Amino acid sequence: MELAHMAAALEIENASFTTPWTPGMFADELAQDDRVWLVAIEAEELLGYGGIMLAPDAVHVMNIAVAASARGEGVARALMLALAREAAARGARRMTLEVRATNAAALALYSGLGFDSLGVRPGYYDDTGEDAVIMWADIARLTAIAAAREGSDIILAIETSCDETAASVMRGGSETLSSVVATQVDFHARFGGVVPEIASRKHTEAIVGVVDEALEQAGLGFGDLDAVAVTYGPGLIGALVVGVAYAKGLSLATGLPLVGVNHLEGHIFANRLADPELTTPLIALVVSGGHTSLIHVPDWGEYHTLGSTLDDAAGEAFDKVAKLLGLGYPGGPAISRLAEQGDPAAIPFPRAMLHSGDYDFSLSGLKTAVLTYVRHEQAAGREIHIPNLAASFQAAVIDVQVAKAVRAAEEYGVRDFCLGGGVAANTALREALRVALAARGVRLSVPPFALCTDNAAMIASAAHFRLRKGAFLGLEAEATASLPLR
Repeated sequence: MELAHMAAALEIENASFTTPWTPGMFADELAQDDRVWLVAIEAEELLGYGGIMLAPDAVHVMNIAVAASARGEGVARALMLALAREAAARGARRMTLEVRATNAAALALYSGLGFDSLGVRPGYYDDTGEDAVIMWADIARLTAIAAAREGSDIILAIETSCDETAASVMRGGSETLSSVVATQVDFHARFGGVVPEIASRKHTEAIVGVVDEALEQAGLGFGDLDAVAVTYGPGLIGALVVGVAYAKGLSLATGLPLVGVNHLEGHIFANRLADPELTTPLIALVVSGGHTSLIHVPDWGEYHTLGSTLDDAAGEAFDKVAKLLGLGYPGGPAISRLAEQGDPAAIPFPRAMLHSGDYDFSLSGLKTAVLTYVRHEQAAGREIHIPNLAASFQAAVIDVQVAKAVRAAEEYGVRDFCLGGGVAANTALREALRVALAARGVRLSVPPFALCTDNAAMIASAAHFRLRKGAFLGLEAEATASLPLR
């Protein structure tokens, strides 16, 4: 801000406050070395201004105002973020301000930027006797939001919801600088499924090395990051705790803000990461070892779960059937390969809840039907044709999922549909969905195989979106095994 801006600033000042600053007060402010004043100008029109007073390790917001014609356009937010960057460049770590207790719009703005209330000063404003709400924010959070809005933010994301220890460094929510995954498949294969205690221990052993490798591949250090992101649910609680605890430690030690991501949101964002043309509103089907959910996404960050499995998840059912047949773990790929050689109509397995009228799923009955069939054939001394059984089982799972997916797409009138989760790698499911949806003018988005299974790149992409909105996770937050998606 310069003296040449004074006339326009005073016009906004006089229209905004009952006791406006005078020209002398502005001139005095601009002359002081411990002040920073910025203006927002568009097409040579001054839309707003704001100033801060520098103090050791902190800054205080002296004044901020926006022209009436520009209110609601994000000018005040942009000014606050720009002032935060100026403060950060001068070594400040926190920003304070006071705001009238009745100024709902300003309170919402500051809260949305991550400001917390420290208390109230009764009767602070002399003109009206109103109380002042005293607020403060961590400048690292504000500068991270600013970077995310510019698309230049660099996020380190950590994912430990099940049996994959993963870390990724991403710029701007779409440029993957590194993605490292340490799998535990070999440790769980002998048991035919994930053993939670083993998963937790292996995460503890691997997480430091995985994070270090992710940073090394990206050619960056902690000082280059804007934020740390972590999956904090849903998933195996012991596994989640390892990732959340490590991410909290990084945040506390480095001063980087912490962003929490729902694992299911990550699987949805895997599609956005792979398909920039994907737009909302859309329907998402997330199918994995622990989840089978059909989700309506009216807009990014807004989720309405239409239905979920009432018992076994799709991936879990595949694993259990594979274990029954002696096919090893993980079961999904083995059954999928065998199904290609079999007849999907060979065995009339039930299509549970196909006509239930809702969007829920149930797979425990199908699993029991497979077990009953196997025992019956063995008791009769007949050899089981494994490819036919695999194909028939897979078809029973897919038929219900496709039918409900298509009905949801039609009911909500979407033109985009996305598939996520480990079972999204199933080629038969991909093709069945593609054909059924295309016949109704709905485009299917499916991530590449590497983004179907658990990974941290999808968590980083979702975290970028959350960072833009100023959604942070406090150090008091805990991992949540059954975290709802909202």
